[in-house]
Amino acid sequence: MSLKGFFDRNITFIWTLARFLDVFFIAISGIWVYLLRFNTNITQIPEAYYYSVAVAVILSAIIFPWFKLYNSWRGKHWGTHLRAIFFALLSVLIILSLLFVFLKVSEKFSRLWLANWFLVAFALIVGYRFLTYLVLSFVRQIGFNRRNVLVVGAGDLGQVILSNILHQHSSGYDVALFLDDNKSLEGKMLNGIPVYTDMKNIERYVKEYNIREVWVALPLRAEKRLKEILDLLNYNMVSIKLIPDVFGLELLNHSVCKVAGVPALDLRSTPMVGWRQFVKYLEDRILGSIIFILISPLLIIISIGVKLSSPGPVLFKQKRHGWNGDMINVYKFRTMKVHNEKPGQVSQATKDDSRITPFGRFLRKTSLDELPQFYNVLQGRMSIVGPRPHAVEHNELYKSKVDKYMLRHKVKPGITGWAQVNGLRGETDTLEKMQKRVEYDLYYIQHWSLWFDLKIIFLTIFKGFINKNAY
Repeated sequence: MSLKGFFDRNITFIWTLARFLDVFFIAISGIWVYLLRFNTNITQIPEAYYYSVAVAVILSAIIFPWFKLYNSWRGKHWGTHLRAIFFALLSVLIILSLLFVFLKVSEKFSRLWLANWFLVAFALIVGYRFLTYLVLSFVRQIGFNRRNVLVVGAGDLGQVILSNILHQHSSGYDVALFLDDNKSLEGKMLNGIPVYTDMKNIERYVKEYNIREVWVALPLRAEKRLKEILDLLNYNMVSIKLIPDVFGLELLNHSVCKVAGVPALDLRSTPMVGWRQFVKYLEDRILGSIIFILISPLLIIISIGVKLSSPGPVLFKQKRHGWNGDMINVYKFRTMKVHNEKPGQVSQATKDDSRITPFGRFLRKTSLDELPQFYNVLQGRMSIVGPRPHAVEHNELYKSKVDKYMLRHKVKPGITGWAQVNGLRGETDTLEKMQKRVEYDLYYIQHWSLWFDLKIIFLTIFKGFINKNAY
């Protein structure tokens, strides 16, 4: 049997084997870790541990498909797959732990065993899948397990697709030919790939070039052309993908979704949905609670200092926009003398501002005035990491002056953020400063991950508290 086409012919068996190996490694690692942890033999393992392993196997069989661990890896970055494995296993661990608590049996199990079990299971599953990934990459590099693609559209988008495939040879795709209705391109070559203009012959080209997938790279307005292609391939089993030309649009976390059972393309959405929202919730509640407890003595000391520094309340409360633009109260330690602002106006603090008390200046320089916002985090209205919330009046001022300014509110505002650890703190006295801050905020939203949040928290601890721009 030729190796070419082997994987396509046996894909059902391959994914069935992957499902078996996942649950096998979860089960075997649980037992193996117990034997090492308690230095015993297999006959002395308590029944409760066997039951917990069985439950974990069932949970993983249910949960792993939710994280698309049995979808094709072709053309996908390994890092995406690694994160999916981690969060799938983390979900199993959390649900199993909650079951222990609910059934009041948590005292029967060693927490060290539980933690080591899932670390070993993660290592084994990642190990065999990464080995498989390397094998597939090697097989594709030498010319096997590849798929010929016909790209409809030889314009800018089609050429971007070709360039990406040429630079990612291990994806397993090859552009075999282009089809375009521009007659002047007939017979020409794009990077060695032929261009044809007779759309009516698309089915013949599919057979002649052994095409496995047709990628339609046309502008959104080309609805009639798309329907024509679908009709021409009506009796052909080739896969068809639409790659709409949306590069000229303002996109944020674009993805494919379903609305009322109808396929839709999200052009602008929040990344905080599904498991991402769950992970962000756990991060804020767990880390927020720990930090709030640790800083409680400091909060008391600062409160006394604020009260002694000048007459007025300890906390300063201000209306700001939260997630999706909802209005929230944001808390800070008061750093200024009590004063009145004109209606609809909020004056930013400036260098040598006479309104700031000496103690308040110290709090602002060290960002200690922001500590009460951990209460906002515990309320669920803010996150530890996210775009800093601006005064409502500033939002009204900048939303028409800075492109995509209000997209900052696609996630919860944060105590610290990517802009802040990159030095963009304090007064935004020029439009350029605000534009730069928004650029960093949108980059954070577009590239959000748990690791990114932890990196920002780490950088905040070492370089984000004290800043010359904060006054």
